[in-house]
Amino acid sequence: MRVLGVDPGLTRCGVGVVDGAPGRPLHMVACGVVRTPAEEEVPRRLLAIEQGLEAWFDQHRPDLVAVERVFAQHNVRTVMGTAQASAVAMLCATRRGIPVTLHTPSEVKAAVTGSGRAGKDQVGAMVTRLLRLDAPPRPADAADALALAICHIWRGAATERIAGAVAAARTAPAARGPRGGRPKEYRA
Repeated sequence: MRVLGVDPGLTRCGVGVVDGAPGRPLHMVACGVVRTPAEEEVPRRLLAIEQGLEAWFDQHRPDLVAVERVFAQHNVRTVMGTAQASAVAMLCATRRGIPVTLHTPSEVKAAVTGSGRAGKDQVGAMVTRLLRLDAPPRPADAADALALAICHIWRGAATERIAGAVAAARTAPAARGPRGGRPKEYRA
């Protein structure tokens, strides 16, 4: 599967594309950032992010999109910009009918490094190792986007299978007995 990871940000929106499947080697297709000037008005910055992401979608045609879930910070302005960039990424994917999954920063760090408290250097080092790159992707936003894609390939597929199994069990015919066995027969 091909996953486009998005590390949302208003100034630098990290983007990374990874091909792979659980249990198989991963391959980096591309990574980079969509940049907007800080002095520009927010609506124009969001438009630039949308145009940049649309170019990534057109060029790389992902099957799935993984976006970092916005978490609360003390700086409301930063959270707002991140949330707005995240919404643009989800809109671009949804417009194309591409499924979107949100992953928390600690979930991504744990998937890639084994620790939900790993630092940016650790994440960059593991992304470099997992994708067999010569050097860590720069800037760090691009490495974070690749980490999101890796996390989704490894965790998303399993999560989707579990959700599918749960949904199937809920819609199964009521004729089954407890634990999916045959219903008990009662005689009067």
